[in-house]
Amino acid sequence: MDDTVNIPVNEMVQAILDKYAAFDFDGLALPVITNQKMNQYLKDICELCEFTTPLTIVQYVDGKRKDVCFPKWKLMATHAARRTFICTSLAAGIALQVIKKYTGHSDYKAMRPYIEVVERTKDDAMKTFINYFK
Repeated sequence: MDDTVNIPVNEMVQAILDKYAAFDFDGLALPVITNQKMNQYLKDICELCEFTTPLTIVQYVDGKRKDVCFPKWKLMATHAARRTFICTSLAAGIALQVIKKYTGHSDYKAMRPYIEVVERTKDDAMKTFINYFK
């Protein structure tokens, strides 16, 4: 199975590639690090930037609900960027089929959680709009 995802290079991406063009990354355009290391760097940066807003997540332990609060920086990971890209693209009206090509999702079922987030966002926006006129 071919897992290759082709993404067009826009001017923002080209600027990053140009910035590092003089460096040798063993034949690659950019250095490759593990996802774990990337996520740790991301957390470190977010902590330095004081992303400390408390966020509560729900966990279930032995079938019992447990609300756990963390500063925002502790919950940052590269997948947050993926979710943001997908949800923002959907909200901007980019076709689901196009987004699937960029993200490598193979079917609608895998995209459903993102679609549900966008629908909730649209519902919340409409409530805000209606409340504005009250």
